[in-house]
Amino acid sequence: MKKAGVLSILFVVVLLAVAVMAEAQQPTKVPRIGVLQATNAPFQHEALLQGLREFGYAEGKNIAIEYRSADGQLERLPELAAELVRLKVDVIVAASNPAIIALKKATQTIPIVMTVVADPVGAGFIASLARPGGNITGLTNIAEQLSGKRLELLKEINPKIARVAVFRNPTIPTHAVLWKETQDASQVLGLKVLPLDIQGPDEIERAFGAMVKEHAEALIVLPQPVTSSKQEHIVELAAKNRLPGMYPFADDVEAGGLMAYGPSRADLWRRGAVYVDKILKGRKPVDLPVEQPTKFEFVINLKTAKLIGLTIPPNVLARADKVIK
Repeated sequence: MKKAGVLSILFVVVLLAVAVMAEAQQPTKVPRIGVLQATNAPFQHEALLQGLREFGYAEGKNIAIEYRSADGQLERLPELAAELVRLKVDVIVAASNPAIIALKKATQTIPIVMTVVADPVGAGFIASLARPGGNITGLTNIAEQLSGKRLELLKEINPKIARVAVFRNPTIPTHAVLWKETQDASQVLGLKVLPLDIQGPDEIERAFGAMVKEHAEALIVLPQPVTSSKQEHIVELAAKNRLPGMYPFADDVEAGGLMAYGPSRADLWRRGAVYVDKILKGRKPVDLPVEQPTKFEFVINLKTAKLIGLTIPPNVLARADKVIK
């Protein structure tokens, strides 16, 4: 009996050892992050990866990332959003209002982290910045007084400017707010602003033709996927028509635009990693307040200034965060 008892104990020990070894050999589940963009922007991917690295994540090692971009074809966003949902990713990071609209229709359960999104409350994505509600949280790229500052800087580089064209999209709710702010600022500065609606890429050249006809002396481009996807074409046409342009983001100026004043898109994407980390560790979007931008960039391209025959005043140059020479 004693021998049988010892054998029984040994048998149990062996079974436990096998069970432990089998459990140890089970592969650890690697979190899958979906990324949805209206336009392809590799620098934004790198900013997100940089933010994730700060929390110890490395693509291909302890996280997997599924990238999807509509490449400026907004009608593809619903299909791409549905694809990410079918892949059962753990969280989706997305930029632009159209991308969030597509995701909101595709899922009410998978957590969604906004990065470059305008007025998420007004767009109906969240209940409030402090308490988002639902499965969406993240960051917004809208802050007060941006429109006035952009007009003010255009006036400073050329005090003779009297008429400024504004590229807007009436189908984007946030643009109504930005347009109202631009109008209010123009009255204070003694400028006339001319609204030019752009809902598709084929309307860009028509808009430039209208600017020439209306004798516009400068241009402001409000942020939207259509103009972002045709960034290089717009800055080329602005240079060709010798029009000083004010753009929403620094990469517009790096592509050849004259000036930009606005939130740092790279910083917004990097900050998006903070939300991803919290969600992967169990936090719910409903409990994570939406952040407004804290880092703004004023960028000037002196090559473009020279090309259009404009001299930037020294006092304006001194305030720039970055000058492209």
